[in-house]
Amino acid sequence: MFVSDKKNPNSKFPMETLIEQLAERLVEKNLTLAVAESCTGGMLAQQCTSLNGSSKWFECGFVTYSNASKIRLLGVQANVLDEVGAVSSQVAEQMATGVLAHSEANISASITGIAGPGGGGESKPVGSVYIATAVKNQPACAIYHLFQGDRQSIREQTTQMALVALLERVGDL
Repeated sequence: MFVSDKKNPNSKFPMETLIEQLAERLVEKNLTLAVAESCTGGMLAQQCTSLNGSSKWFECGFVTYSNASKIRLLGVQANVLDEVGAVSSQVAEQMATGVLAHSEANISASITGIAGPGGGGESKPVGSVYIATAVKNQPACAIYHLFQGDRQSIREQTTQMALVALLERVGDL
């Protein structure tokens, strides 16, 4: 797990540019993407599918907002949710590997966090987000971010940073 707490790490990464770059790299490498989202509520999938031709590289998205849906749809372990909570590197990594197990994609991203304005606490303040990426037959890797702003801003920053994480992961293949 890596940690990022920059004030606005995404300002230099326009969403459209990130999606276009990701699409190009996925198509070049003959990879397909699936995503699992919690606090972004499908924003990552929506942004990916906003690009014409995304059916060539985007396979599916899961919005697993409740813990029960994370368990049922992605195979997240209930005991892990009980021990560390939904907003954790362990759950993000299990979501990323779970979406691969429940789809035909070969690369995935998952998002779990607290977009606010409520729900945060001392150990997990509003803006705490874990983004994980996974590739079939490789371990998942989660990154912690602490974003600033209102609910919409945190969700947008998270979506942008998930695209950055995917670009980095695809670049490593």
